Amino acid sequence: MIRTIRRARPEDLDIILRLIESGRQIMRSDGNREQWPQGYPSRETMANDIAEGNSYLVFDDDMAVATFAFVKGPDITYKQIYEGKWLDDVRPYHAVHRIASLPDRKGIFREVMRYCFEHADNIRIDTHRDNHIMQHVILGYGFTYCGIIHLLNGDERLAYQRLSGPIGQHE
Repeated sequence: MIRTIRRARPEDLDIILRLIESGRQIMRSDGNREQWPQGYPSRETMANDIAEGNSYLVFDDDMAVATFAFVKGPDITYKQIYEGKWLDDVRPYHAVHRIASLPDRKGIFREVMRYCFEHADNIRIDTHRDNHIMQHVILGYGFTYCGIIHLLNGDERLAYQRLSGPIGQHE
């Protein structure tokens, strides 16, 4: 099996939406009932990610198995952080958003992080308080918990940052 990552194209939108639904179901089965309510992320959000060049697909051979957004900062929701501070609030950064995969695929986060750190040395990521799987994976890959941010709709998220260096214990 050969795993590759490429930018998503407009014709990939339906595949991406199916992967998002798979991610939603994984969260629900782990007790995370609040993150990604039905209709979010929307078709429009995902189409915008593609149009802006921020949407990516992960393939096992020729099968799409995961998706993520990799967005150059600044991210307006990261401007204010509460109950903590960013490790580095000066250098440019990228943010990773909307990671979703098929449930039976392993090593997706490792591949996404490897790809992202080949293109940026300062990465931020956030997740819902109830997303215990993602919190565990984020910390396992060398990210540091930095505090709380709020999305544009006011929802709280736990925020993390990692500066370049080894990928982490799962390498």
